[in-house]
Amino acid sequence: MFRFTTGDRAPLYAAILRAFGDANERLVTALGLDDVRERLRGVGWFDALTDDDLVSALKQLGEWQLLDVVQNHAENYHTAEEYERRNLQYSLTRRGEAAFAGVQHALAVLASTGALQTAVLDAIADRVAELAALLGDAGSTDRRVFSTLQELEGHLDALRSNTKQFNGELQRLLRADGTDLATFHEVKAATVGYLQEFLTNLDQRAHAIASAISRVEARGGGASGGEAAGEGDGVEELWRRALRGAELPPTAGGDPAPAWLSLRRARWDGLRAWFLPADGSSPRVEQLHHVARRAIVTLLQVLDRITESRRRSSSAAQDFRELARWFAAAPDEDGLHRLWSAAFGLGSARHAHLVPADPELSGASESWATVPPVEVSALLRSSGRTERFTRTGRVRDVAALKAARAERARAERAELEAAWSLLRTESPLRLSAFGALDHGTFERLLDLLGRALAVAPDSTGARRAVTGDGRVEVVLRPPADGAQAVLRTARGRLTGPDYVIEVRTARTRLPAQSAGAEAAG
Repeated sequence: MFRFTTGDRAPLYAAILRAFGDANERLVTALGLDDVRERLRGVGWFDALTDDDLVSALKQLGEWQLLDVVQNHAENYHTAEEYERRNLQYSLTRRGEAAFAGVQHALAVLASTGALQTAVLDAIADRVAELAALLGDAGSTDRRVFSTLQELEGHLDALRSNTKQFNGELQRLLRADGTDLATFHEVKAATVGYLQEFLTNLDQRAHAIASAISRVEARGGGASGGEAAGEGDGVEELWRRALRGAELPPTAGGDPAPAWLSLRRARWDGLRAWFLPADGSSPRVEQLHHVARRAIVTLLQVLDRITESRRRSSSAAQDFRELARWFAAAPDEDGLHRLWSAAFGLGSARHAHLVPADPELSGASESWATVPPVEVSALLRSSGRTERFTRTGRVRDVAALKAARAERARAERAELEAAWSLLRTESPLRLSAFGALDHGTFERLLDLLGRALAVAPDSTGARRAVTGDGRVEVVLRPPADGAQAVLRTARGRLTGPDYVIEVRTARTRLPAQSAGAEAAG
């Protein structure tokens, strides 16, 4: 299939296939000899080319089953020469279309770079949440379900391909030995910053997608007017409605619906593998989290080694050569001794003050060669100090400290629970309804507002976010009337849009979900 990419005439073969591919994009499926020549100039082929060479190239592509040769019986020919020139027409075969698409894809992969895009994760979360809303809306159309499912699969393919390509480039970067240390340092530093930015709020985005998947699978068949389905039938209902909205054309090979549904199941299993595996294993998005963190650590270690190597610009051999030049330039013998002492740190013996265990066995005038040896500790040799043996220090009693820390932790937990209890809402209300707050509760409310505003709004305009421990969920909707809210604390006041806010803790979310399930049923 790809034999046209090798050999002396490979550029001509590639240009011909590109000309046919360009014609296909304009819905022109068959080209005559003159049309092929004109299309070749359109794709940038300006070399001299005779009719015999062009016919030979087209014939060779036909033998490789990349082109079909058919006779044009619909034309009116006035001369025999015109008949010979315009009678034969050429068109791409299925193999030719596949070969041209394969080469185009290979060139696109070589020219592209992978990326970790948080926008793709937000788009996946929005599309899954929109599917859950469409399944729960009896007035939604099957075409809308199909188009939303297609958008979701497109975003998932983009996430998968970009992640694989970026991970490959990242591993090649970790193994690369850059010749230009300045450029090498800048690229690795920029990559560390890019990874750190991607990891910010990655857990919250993954949790939002997993929650939306659960809502889709919990939907029943009531949206289409049938009986309520059990838990997990929401996906089957999704595929049935999407199949009706796809409006697949009939084919000679049989019903295309089973193959289409099989592909949709495989795509949905891929989505679950990324964010909510059915077997309870670790989601792939967590593996991506671990890979990114390991890459950050490795890149920082490489940067440290590069920085350390820059601090030492010369080797030991160069240091000794420079020292030899200094010795050669020394003014006198005293200068040589001072230079030797400064360079190598050799001086008098540091153990000369040590005495034997029994000083009376040897006199002060005896030679060191005849007196008993004195033990010299390794600490003296390495640091110039001798050991000093003292009493072992007392073990500190930390029971009081542990009790104080435990009491402080309980107080902080009680304060946190009290703040969540004050902020928890039984139903959606305006932000201005909070009125005056103590500063601790106000800080908790600001944290919830910040988390919600950092998330992109869904199709209804609402922003949803959860705390890091997953215990508190906040839903924020913009005010329809553009009103302003004023929150007062002992340290000042805050003025801003009067959002419609709903704060639900772990205790209040379960009843809310049960009520939603009963309403859907």
